[in-house]
Amino acid sequence: MIPTFAELFAETGCECWNRTTSFLISRRTFAGGALLAALAGKTARAQGFAGLGMNGQGFAPVVPGRPLVFPADHGPHPDFRIEWWYVTANLADSSGSAYGAQWTLFRQAMAPGPQHEGWANQQIWMGHAAVTRADTHRFSETFARGGVGQAGSQASPLEAWIDAWQMRGGERMNSDTLSPLELNAAGNDFAYTLRLEADHALVLQGDAGYSVKSEQGQASYYYSQPYFRARGRITVDDKPAEVTGLAWMDREWSSQPLASDQTGWDWLSLHLNRGEKLMLFRLRDRGNHDFISGKWFSPDGREMRLGSSDIAMTPRVFTDMAGHRIPTTWDIAIPSLSLAISCTPVNPKCWMGTRFPYWEGPIRFSGSHSGVGYLEMTGY
Repeated sequence: MIPTFAELFAETGCECWNRTTSFLISRRTFAGGALLAALAGKTARAQGFAGLGMNGQGFAPVVPGRPLVFPADHGPHPDFRIEWWYVTANLADSSGSAYGAQWTLFRQAMAPGPQHEGWANQQIWMGHAAVTRADTHRFSETFARGGVGQAGSQASPLEAWIDAWQMRGGERMNSDTLSPLELNAAGNDFAYTLRLEADHALVLQGDAGYSVKSEQGQASYYYSQPYFRARGRITVDDKPAEVTGLAWMDREWSSQPLASDQTGWDWLSLHLNRGEKLMLFRLRDRGNHDFISGKWFSPDGREMRLGSSDIAMTPRVFTDMAGHRIPTTWDIAIPSLSLAISCTPVNPKCWMGTRFPYWEGPIRFSGSHSGVGYLEMTGY
């Protein structure tokens, strides 16, 4: 059984819960429902990864043909059970050393219906932040209650926050490009501040923002800004480094994004050196029937939807960590794009030891195309 508010906060003995952890470990997403799933244990695992396959009865449905509207859809969707604001950045310092940065805010509704005020509010918020180099991976996790100002979001200008971690657009932000954005987060042994700018409009994933996740029809609303240029400062162990690079923002919301038998996913966001962008994901189920999807975008506005028959995703190298065997090197082939690449991690030990653990970190790829990106793997 999914815990009630009272059960959720009982372990701290108070109405307000904010737990931050930071580790030296040698994304993508925990994904919204993970907070509940971690507390619900085996029950949630039987309802799809991180409880994301739980029935969304009472919440708003995801239906095809619903147009995404901006700036309104930059903000929260409390009628839906789950949503997230997700940024990953591939960065380098002045010496060329590679860095990765992750900033994520998740919202999870504990119950459907009109939003209650104050401590009666049914929203739970969770933040994940991470910094990666070849020699280290640092992360932090924090939780907050809705309704009391500790975490939240607004559409225009875009703002999303949990405690001191902020994503802020400001009055000058263009809602069509989500630019410029200011981003910051900190853990016990790392911190970063980044400025993100883009000249290209954001892109709609799936069919005009309707992104199918299973053969049974589970889906989310999903858009991205893959054209961000990033600059800022990353500090690790009190040693700052000025960094520049590329960033990718994902926005999704749903009430039941996965089927109940889907156990996890492998997700990639790729910045090709020629300027194209590519998003791919493989959702795994207990019957070994993978659901694979993706989308390719060109700088001049062309796009191509990709399905399971178009994409081959093959794990090549596995890394053991924290009792898990993780496929950290992948071969990707898309014949229709004449693409055949090998993706390797900047640091294979990018384990996010959060309440519901996963692997997420920056990657490089080479072959028919080259570039950088991010890889997230859950459910292993």
